[in-house]
Amino acid sequence: MTVEVHWPDHLLTLEDWIALPEDSSRSYELVEGVLVVSPRPVLRHQFAVWQLAAQLHPQLPVQLSVVTEAEVVIDAAPPPTVRVPDVLVIRDEALEDDLARVPPEDVVLAVEILSPGSRRTDRVTKFFEYAEAGIEYYWLIDLDEPASLTAHRLIEGDYELVAEQSGRATLDLTGTPITIDITALTSNRAGR
Repeated sequence: MTVEVHWPDHLLTLEDWIALPEDSSRSYELVEGVLVVSPRPVLRHQFAVWQLAAQLHPQLPVQLSVVTEAEVVIDAAPPPTVRVPDVLVIRDEALEDDLARVPPEDVVLAVEILSPGSRRTDRVTKFFEYAEAGIEYYWLIDLDEPASLTAHRLIEGDYELVAEQSGRATLDLTGTPITIDITALTSNRAGR
């Protein structure tokens, strides 16, 4: 049986992006109007996303919430860019408004977990896109042993390195200390 797939033959608008059919078999982002399709993350990556969100949630101030794989409209102007970070800390108003996609001004922290095929994009392209969009904190997590977290904070329009750690890390997030057990992101036996 042959399945015919129709791919866009033009730069997509934000309206085109919104009109795309839902498909959870792959990961999709929109970069300057170009549809970017990637394989779904492997189980270890998915486990790390879940563990990180579970660690963040109880430590956040009441005006912030954690979500996973939510769309962020980095730039709505044509040609638009829509990214889907692994983990986001957002302002509660965005969660209460039950938005389909989040504007960058509602994002406090974007986290990308490095994967084969995304390392350069996460370390270079998204690094500059998120800074330009005004997202205050950007964390990169590398699951290769030893698992590590690299944290950046937006200062005068550019990200500055504020931490690079393995094991346990305590980081400032809008004046709140947040402790992350980085080892637990790769093993359900860590910390037991």
